[in-house]
Amino acid sequence: MTPGEMVAVFVAGTSAGAINTVVGSGTLITFPVLLATGLPPVTATVSNALGLIPGSISGAIGYRSELSGQRRRILKFGVGALLGSLTGATLLLALPASAFETIVPVLVGLALLMVALQPVISAKVRSRREKAGRTARRDGGPLLFIGLMLASVYGGYFAAAQGIIYMSLMGILLDEPLQRLNATKNVLAALVNTVAALFFLFVAEFDWTAVALIAVGSAIGGQLGARAGRRLRPVVLRTLIVTVGTVAIVQMLVT
Repeated sequence: MTPGEMVAVFVAGTSAGAINTVVGSGTLITFPVLLATGLPPVTATVSNALGLIPGSISGAIGYRSELSGQRRRILKFGVGALLGSLTGATLLLALPASAFETIVPVLVGLALLMVALQPVISAKVRSRREKAGRTARRDGGPLLFIGLMLASVYGGYFAAAQGIIYMSLMGILLDEPLQRLNATKNVLAALVNTVAALFFLFVAEFDWTAVALIAVGSAIGGQLGARAGRRLRPVVLRTLIVTVGTVAIVQMLVT
């Protein structure tokens, strides 16, 4: 890499770390930059996954107060994330790069719609539950577990916008403030990135300069994102998620 390319990768990593902590979709910043430096797509994907691990962990630490009381839930979701990320990482090496090009924008679009309509949908779900005399399950039930596991398959494959999918599913199926869900999302994203990257260590080729630059940048960005994101009101956070996700869909469709 040239010095200019190294600066670009570092800045992209910092931006991705911040955006991933608050919303998700940071990969849509780092991945094109890595491709622009001349890295092959698979090398860029696996180097990006490994480099973003410190950012995911940094963001989760920044949200540690919102994680209080969620240990059992995260342990359960973590099992699904583990299985899903390993499956997704395997698919990355087994399938052609174009395999998810059609389904990914649709998947993210549905997730954005669910995020935007979450207050209305959640209110209706609570109303039906109250009429039936049922109480909300703290873990969201089997539907949420399966949904998060499938989202982790996608996360292990590419990772872009996986946080938006996590937030949409949890926002509808859990009675929790949006910031607490965001904290859970950061832990799951950290787990998926870590598991996928460790898998790639044994079977794929990395660009270690790119990994180091993204790692340092994303760790800084994770802290910056946590400080900013925790101050956002739910309606602002929801609007930000939808805005960033829409930009992500447009980028996926035009590239």
